[in-house]
Amino acid sequence: MDEGTPRPLERVVTDRDAESITRVEELAYDLRIAEVMSRDAKFVVTDMKMGDVLELFRQLRISGSPVLDGDKLVGIVSMEDLIRCLRDDELDAPVSKYMTTTLITVRSTDSVIEALKLFVNTRVGRLPVVAEDGKLIGILTKGDITRGLLRALQQDYQTEEIRKYRASHLFEDIESDRTSLILRYNIKQGDFTRGGTASSHIKRALVRLGASPLIARRCGIAIYEAEMNLIIHTTNGGVIRVEIEPHQITIDVTDTGPGIKDIDEAMRPGYSTATEAIRELGFGAGMGLVNISRCVDQMKLESVFGQGTRLRMRMFLKPEDTFGEGPTSGKDTAHEPATNH
Repeated sequence: MDEGTPRPLERVVTDRDAESITRVEELAYDLRIAEVMSRDAKFVVTDMKMGDVLELFRQLRISGSPVLDGDKLVGIVSMEDLIRCLRDDELDAPVSKYMTTTLITVRSTDSVIEALKLFVNTRVGRLPVVAEDGKLIGILTKGDITRGLLRALQQDYQTEEIRKYRASHLFEDIESDRTSLILRYNIKQGDFTRGGTASSHIKRALVRLGASPLIARRCGIAIYEAEMNLIIHTTNGGVIRVEIEPHQITIDVTDTGPGIKDIDEAMRPGYSTATEAIRELGFGAGMGLVNISRCVDQMKLESVFGQGTRLRMRMFLKPEDTFGEGPTSGKDTAHEPATNH
Protein backbone atom coordinates (compact mmCIF):
# COMPACT_ATOMS: atom_id res chain seq x y z
CA MET A 1 0.00 0.00 0.00
CA ASP A 2 1.36 3.42 -0.93
CA GLU A 3 2.14 5.86 1.86
CA GLY A 4 -0.38 8.32 0.45
CA THR A 5 -3.16 5.76 0.38
CA PRO A 6 -5.48 6.01 3.41
CA ARG A 7 -5.25 2.94 5.61
CA PRO A 8 -8.48 1.12 6.38
CA LEU A 9 -9.72 1.64 9.91
CA GLU A 10 -8.75 -1.21 12.21
CA ARG A 11 -11.68 -2.92 13.86
CA VAL A 12 -11.84 -5.21 16.85
CA VAL A 13 -13.36 -8.61 15.97
CA THR A 14 -16.45 -9.08 18.13
CA ASP A 15 -18.03 -12.31 19.41
CA ARG A 16 -20.66 -11.96 16.70
CA ASP A 17 -17.92 -11.67 14.05
CA ALA A 18 -16.17 -14.73 15.42
CA GLU A 19 -19.41 -16.73 15.36
CA SER A 20 -20.02 -15.67 11.73
CA ILE A 21 -16.50 -16.65 10.72
CA THR A 22 -16.94 -20.04 12.35
CA ARG A 23 -20.27 -20.59 10.61
CA VAL A 24 -18.80 -19.66 7.22
CA GLU A 25 -16.03 -22.21 7.76
CA GLU A 26 -18.62 -24.83 8.71
CA LEU A 27 -20.70 -24.04 5.64
CA ALA A 28 -17.66 -24.43 3.39
CA TYR A 29 -17.46 -28.04 4.60
CA ASP A 30 -21.23 -28.66 4.63
CA LEU A 31 -22.25 -27.15 1.29
CA ARG A 32 -21.84 -29.14 -1.92
CA ILE A 33 -20.66 -27.61 -5.16
CA ALA A 34 -24.05 -28.40 -6.73
CA GLU A 35 -25.61 -25.89 -4.30
CA VAL A 36 -23.43 -22.94 -5.36
CA MET A 37 -22.29 -23.55 -8.96
CA SER A 38 -23.68 -21.88 -12.08
CA ARG A 39 -25.58 -24.52 -14.03
CA ASP A 40 -26.00 -22.41 -17.16
CA ALA A 41 -22.36 -22.70 -18.17
CA LYS A 42 -21.56 -20.62 -21.25
CA PHE A 43 -19.31 -22.80 -23.39
CA VAL A 44 -17.53 -22.43 -26.71
CA VAL A 45 -16.47 -25.02 -29.27
CA THR A 46 -13.03 -25.87 -30.61
CA ASP A 47 -13.50 -24.42 -34.11
CA MET A 48 -14.95 -21.10 -32.93
CA LYS A 49 -12.82 -18.07 -33.82
CA MET A 50 -11.05 -16.24 -31.01
CA GLY A 51 -12.57 -12.98 -32.24
CA ASP A 52 -16.04 -14.42 -31.62
CA VAL A 53 -14.91 -15.50 -28.14
CA LEU A 54 -13.81 -11.94 -27.43
CA GLU A 55 -17.25 -10.63 -28.43
CA LEU A 56 -18.98 -13.31 -26.35
CA PHE A 57 -16.92 -12.41 -23.28
CA ARG A 58 -17.70 -8.73 -23.82
CA GLN A 59 -21.45 -9.29 -24.13
CA LEU A 60 -21.77 -11.69 -21.21
CA ARG A 61 -19.13 -9.95 -19.07
CA ILE A 62 -17.32 -13.18 -18.32
CA SER A 63 -13.60 -13.90 -18.27
CA GLY A 64 -13.48 -17.57 -19.16
CA SER A 65 -15.42 -20.46 -20.64
CA PRO A 66 -15.21 -24.26 -21.01
CA VAL A 67 -14.42 -25.60 -24.48
CA LEU A 68 -16.38 -28.54 -25.89
CA ASP A 69 -15.69 -30.88 -28.78
CA GLY A 70 -19.13 -32.32 -29.37
CA ASP A 71 -20.28 -33.07 -25.82
CA LYS A 72 -16.77 -33.73 -24.54
CA LEU A 73 -14.95 -31.21 -22.35
CA VAL A 74 -11.54 -30.63 -23.92
CA GLY A 75 -10.27 -27.34 -22.54
CA ILE A 76 -10.74 -23.89 -20.99
CA VAL A 77 -10.33 -20.57 -22.76
CA SER A 78 -9.72 -17.51 -20.60
CA MET A 79 -9.04 -13.81 -20.83
CA GLU A 80 -5.34 -14.60 -20.56
CA ASP A 81 -5.63 -16.74 -23.69
CA LEU A 82 -7.38 -13.87 -25.48
CA ILE A 83 -4.60 -11.50 -24.52
CA ARG A 84 -2.05 -13.90 -26.03
CA CYS A 85 -4.19 -14.09 -29.16
CA LEU A 86 -4.42 -10.30 -29.42
CA ARG A 87 -0.68 -10.01 -28.93
CA ASP A 88 -0.18 -12.43 -31.83
CA ASP A 89 -2.89 -10.62 -33.88
CA GLU A 90 -4.68 -13.91 -34.54
CA LEU A 91 -8.35 -13.22 -33.79
CA ASP A 92 -9.24 -15.47 -36.74
CA ALA A 93 -7.46 -18.43 -35.13
CA PRO A 94 -9.64 -21.27 -33.75
CA VAL A 95 -10.16 -21.67 -30.04
CA SER A 96 -8.30 -24.98 -30.17
CA LYS A 97 -5.03 -23.12 -30.84
CA TYR A 98 -5.10 -20.97 -27.68
CA MET A 99 -7.23 -22.89 -25.20
CA THR A 100 -5.72 -24.50 -22.10
CA THR A 101 -5.97 -28.27 -22.31
CA THR A 102 -4.72 -29.08 -18.82
CA LEU A 103 -8.10 -29.45 -17.08
CA ILE A 104 -8.75 -29.11 -13.38
CA THR A 105 -12.32 -30.14 -12.69
CA VAL A 106 -14.59 -30.73 -9.71
CA ARG A 107 -17.70 -32.83 -9.23
CA SER A 108 -21.05 -31.47 -8.14
CA THR A 109 -21.00 -33.78 -5.10
CA ASP A 110 -17.68 -32.41 -3.80
CA SER A 111 -17.74 -30.06 -0.82
CA VAL A 112 -17.12 -26.36 -1.37
CA ILE A 113 -13.99 -26.54 0.79
CA GLU A 114 -12.34 -28.81 -1.78
CA ALA A 115 -13.00 -26.24 -4.52
CA LEU A 116 -11.56 -23.49 -2.31
CA LYS A 117 -8.40 -25.54 -1.84
CA LEU A 118 -8.09 -25.92 -5.61
CA PHE A 119 -8.53 -22.18 -6.16
CA VAL A 120 -5.77 -21.46 -3.66
CA ASN A 121 -3.36 -24.11 -4.91
CA THR A 122 -3.84 -23.69 -8.67
CA ARG A 123 -4.77 -19.99 -8.93
CA VAL A 124 -7.26 -20.75 -11.69
CA GLY A 125 -10.22 -18.43 -12.09
CA ARG A 126 -12.91 -21.02 -12.73
CA LEU A 127 -13.48 -24.75 -12.35
CA PRO A 128 -15.60 -26.83 -14.74
CA VAL A 129 -18.09 -28.98 -12.85
CA VAL A 130 -18.49 -32.46 -14.33
CA ALA A 131 -20.81 -35.40 -13.72
CA GLU A 132 -19.65 -38.92 -12.94
CA ASP A 133 -19.38 -39.62 -16.67
CA GLY A 134 -17.16 -36.56 -17.20
CA LYS A 135 -19.78 -34.46 -18.99
CA LEU A 136 -19.93 -30.74 -18.27
CA ILE A 137 -22.86 -29.78 -16.02
CA GLY A 138 -21.79 -26.38 -14.70
CA ILE A 139 -19.05 -23.89 -13.91
CA LEU A 140 -17.76 -22.69 -10.55
CA THR A 141 -16.05 -19.38 -9.77
CA LYS A 142 -15.01 -17.79 -6.50
CA GLY A 143 -17.91 -15.41 -6.97
CA ASP A 144 -20.32 -18.36 -7.12
CA ILE A 145 -18.94 -19.60 -3.80
CA THR A 146 -19.25 -16.18 -2.19
CA ARG A 147 -22.86 -15.79 -3.33
CA GLY A 148 -23.68 -19.34 -2.26
CA LEU A 149 -22.23 -18.82 1.21
CA LEU A 150 -24.12 -15.54 1.62
CA ARG A 151 -27.39 -17.25 0.66
CA ALA A 152 -26.72 -20.09 3.08
CA LEU A 153 -25.84 -17.66 5.87
CA GLN A 154 -29.03 -15.70 5.28
CA GLN A 155 -31.11 -18.86 5.34
CA ASP A 156 -29.24 -20.03 8.43
CA TYR A 157 -29.93 -16.69 10.15
CA GLN A 158 -33.63 -16.78 9.28
CA THR A 159 -33.95 -20.36 10.52
CA GLU A 160 -32.20 -19.45 13.77
CA GLU A 161 -34.51 -16.44 14.27
CA ILE A 162 -37.56 -18.71 13.86
CA ARG A 163 -36.10 -21.14 16.40
CA LYS A 164 -35.46 -18.31 18.83
CA TYR A 165 -39.00 -16.99 18.43
CA ARG A 166 -40.55 -20.41 19.02
CA ALA A 167 -38.34 -21.19 22.02
CA SER A 168 -38.72 -17.75 23.64
CA HIS A 169 -42.51 -18.23 23.74
CA LEU A 170 -42.31 -21.73 25.17
CA PHE A 171 -43.17 -20.81 28.76
CA GLU A 172 -45.82 -18.27 27.80
CA ASP A 173 -47.96 -20.87 26.02
CA ILE A 174 -48.00 -23.40 28.86
CA GLU A 175 -50.34 -23.08 31.86
CA SER A 176 -49.11 -24.83 35.00
CA ASP A 177 -48.22 -24.11 38.62
CA ARG A 178 -44.57 -24.71 37.80
CA THR A 179 -43.17 -24.98 34.28
CA SER A 180 -39.68 -26.22 33.53
CA LEU A 181 -37.62 -27.47 30.61
CA ILE A 182 -35.18 -30.29 31.36
CA LEU A 183 -32.10 -30.95 29.23
CA ARG A 184 -29.99 -34.06 29.83
CA TYR A 185 -26.57 -34.95 28.42
CA ASN A 186 -24.48 -38.10 28.87
CA ILE A 187 -20.75 -37.33 29.01
CA LYS A 188 -18.16 -40.02 28.27
CA GLN A 189 -14.93 -40.28 30.22
CA GLY A 190 -11.89 -39.36 28.13
CA ASP A 191 -13.96 -38.03 25.21
CA PHE A 192 -11.89 -34.89 24.58
CA THR A 193 -13.04 -34.76 20.95
CA ARG A 194 -16.56 -33.85 22.06
CA GLY A 195 -15.49 -31.89 25.10
CA GLY A 196 -17.55 -28.71 25.36
CA THR A 197 -20.34 -29.96 23.09
CA ALA A 198 -22.95 -30.20 25.86
CA SER A 199 -22.13 -26.76 27.26
CA SER A 200 -22.32 -25.29 23.75
CA HIS A 201 -25.74 -26.85 23.15
CA ILE A 202 -27.04 -25.64 26.49
CA LYS A 203 -25.77 -22.12 25.90
CA ARG A 204 -27.47 -22.06 22.47
CA ALA A 205 -30.72 -23.32 24.04
CA LEU A 206 -30.63 -20.53 26.61
CA VAL A 207 -30.10 -17.89 23.93
CA ARG A 208 -33.02 -19.27 21.95
CA LEU A 209 -35.21 -19.18 25.03
CA GLY A 210 -34.42 -15.50 25.43
CA ALA A 211 -31.63 -15.52 28.03
CA SER A 212 -29.41 -12.47 28.15
CA PRO A 213 -25.88 -12.91 26.73
CA LEU A 214 -24.46 -12.59 30.27
CA ILE A 215 -26.66 -15.36 31.69
CA ALA A 216 -25.93 -17.65 28.73
CA ARG A 217 -22.18 -16.98 29.03
CA ARG A 218 -22.05 -17.58 32.80
CA CYS A 219 -24.05 -20.76 32.47
CA GLY A 220 -21.95 -21.92 29.52
CA ILE A 221 -18.67 -21.45 31.43
CA ALA A 222 -19.93 -23.26 34.53
CA ILE A 223 -21.25 -26.22 32.54
CA TYR A 224 -18.10 -26.38 30.39
CA GLU A 225 -15.91 -26.71 33.48
CA ALA A 226 -18.21 -29.38 34.93
CA GLU A 227 -18.29 -31.21 31.61
CA MET A 228 -14.50 -31.29 31.37
CA ASN A 229 -14.28 -32.55 34.96
CA LEU A 230 -16.45 -35.51 33.94
CA ILE A 231 -14.22 -36.18 30.95
CA ILE A 232 -10.95 -35.84 32.90
CA HIS A 233 -11.58 -37.14 36.40
CA THR A 234 -14.38 -39.73 36.33
CA THR A 235 -14.24 -43.47 35.91
CA ASN A 236 -17.23 -43.88 33.60
CA GLY A 237 -18.24 -40.35 32.69
CA GLY A 238 -21.44 -38.89 34.05
CA VAL A 239 -24.64 -36.96 33.43
CA ILE A 240 -25.39 -33.26 33.15
CA ARG A 241 -29.02 -32.37 33.87
CA VAL A 242 -30.19 -28.79 33.38
CA GLU A 243 -33.61 -27.63 34.55
CA ILE A 244 -34.59 -24.29 33.05
CA GLU A 245 -37.43 -22.40 34.72
CA PRO A 246 -38.65 -18.87 34.06
CA HIS A 247 -36.98 -17.56 37.21
CA GLN A 248 -33.98 -19.89 37.74
CA ILE A 249 -31.63 -22.43 36.18
CA THR A 250 -30.64 -25.55 38.12
CA ILE A 251 -27.72 -27.70 36.97
CA ASP A 252 -27.02 -31.17 38.37
CA VAL A 253 -23.80 -32.99 37.46
CA THR A 254 -23.45 -36.56 38.71
CA ASP A 255 -21.02 -39.44 38.27
CA THR A 256 -20.38 -42.86 39.83
CA GLY A 257 -16.69 -42.56 40.66
CA PRO A 258 -14.00 -42.23 41.77
CA GLY A 259 -15.22 -39.54 44.19
CA ILE A 260 -13.32 -36.78 46.01
CA LYS A 261 -11.30 -37.43 49.19
CA ASP A 262 -11.25 -33.86 50.48
CA ILE A 263 -13.82 -31.40 49.09
CA ASP A 264 -12.20 -28.39 50.79
CA GLU A 265 -8.88 -29.28 49.19
CA ALA A 266 -10.58 -29.80 45.80
CA MET A 267 -12.00 -26.26 46.00
CA ARG A 268 -8.53 -24.76 46.47
CA PRO A 269 -7.32 -22.87 43.35
CA GLY A 270 -4.67 -24.89 41.53
CA TYR A 271 -5.45 -28.22 43.17
CA SER A 272 -5.82 -31.04 40.65
CA THR A 273 -5.63 -34.82 40.52
CA ALA A 274 -5.17 -34.84 36.73
CA THR A 275 -2.48 -37.18 35.41
CA GLU A 276 0.63 -35.93 33.65
CA ALA A 277 -0.78 -37.13 30.33
CA ILE A 278 -3.89 -34.99 30.86
CA ARG A 279 -1.76 -31.98 31.79
CA GLU A 280 0.25 -32.41 28.60
CA LEU A 281 -3.01 -32.03 26.68
CA GLY A 282 -3.52 -28.66 28.33
CA PHE A 283 -6.15 -29.70 30.89
CA GLY A 284 -6.19 -30.23 34.63
CA ALA A 285 -5.03 -26.80 35.84
CA GLY A 286 -7.14 -27.12 38.98
CA MET A 287 -9.33 -24.06 38.34
CA GLY A 288 -12.53 -25.82 37.23
CA LEU A 289 -14.48 -25.69 40.50
CA VAL A 290 -13.18 -22.20 41.22
CA ASN A 291 -14.41 -20.94 37.84
CA ILE A 292 -17.77 -22.61 38.42
CA SER A 293 -18.20 -20.91 41.80
CA ARG A 294 -17.57 -17.53 40.17
CA CYS A 295 -20.30 -18.03 37.58
CA VAL A 296 -23.22 -19.38 39.62
CA ASP A 297 -25.26 -17.98 42.50
CA GLN A 298 -25.38 -21.20 44.48
CA MET A 299 -23.16 -24.26 44.44
CA LYS A 300 -23.17 -27.46 46.47
CA LEU A 301 -20.59 -30.23 46.04
CA GLU A 302 -21.16 -33.66 47.61
CA SER A 303 -18.91 -36.67 47.16
CA VAL A 304 -18.24 -40.10 48.63
CA PHE A 305 -14.73 -41.32 47.90
CA GLY A 306 -14.82 -44.48 45.81
CA GLN A 307 -18.52 -44.05 44.95
CA GLY A 308 -19.20 -40.82 43.11
CA THR A 309 -19.86 -37.09 43.12
CA ARG A 310 -22.80 -34.75 42.75
CA LEU A 311 -22.43 -31.08 41.94
CA ARG A 312 -25.54 -28.88 42.07
CA MET A 313 -25.49 -25.31 40.78
CA ARG A 314 -28.19 -22.67 40.64
CA MET A 315 -28.55 -19.34 38.94
CA PHE A 316 -31.37 -17.02 39.99
CA LEU A 317 -32.69 -14.74 37.29
CA LYS A 318 -33.47 -11.08 37.83
CA PRO A 319 -36.94 -9.86 36.75
CA GLU A 320 -35.55 -8.53 33.47
CA ASP A 321 -33.88 -11.90 32.74
CA THR A 322 -36.82 -14.24 33.38
CA PHE A 323 -38.00 -16.54 30.60
CA GLY A 324 -41.44 -15.85 29.20
CA GLU A 325 -43.28 -15.15 32.43
CA GLY A 326 -42.55 -12.76 35.25
CA PRO A 327 -40.67 -13.67 38.44
CA THR A 328 -42.49 -15.92 40.86
CA SER A 329 -43.46 -14.79 44.32
CA GLY A 330 -42.43 -17.42 46.79
CA LYS A 331 -42.16 -20.32 44.33
CA ASP A 332 -39.45 -22.82 45.19
CA THR A 333 -37.55 -20.56 47.56
CA ALA A 334 -36.27 -23.33 49.84
CA HIS A 335 -32.78 -23.59 48.35
CA GLU A 336 -29.72 -25.25 49.77
CA PRO A 337 -27.30 -22.98 51.68
CA ALA A 338 -25.10 -21.09 49.24
CA THR A 339 -21.38 -21.76 49.25
CA ASN A 340 -20.44 -18.57 47.46
CA HIS A 341 -21.79 -15.07 46.75
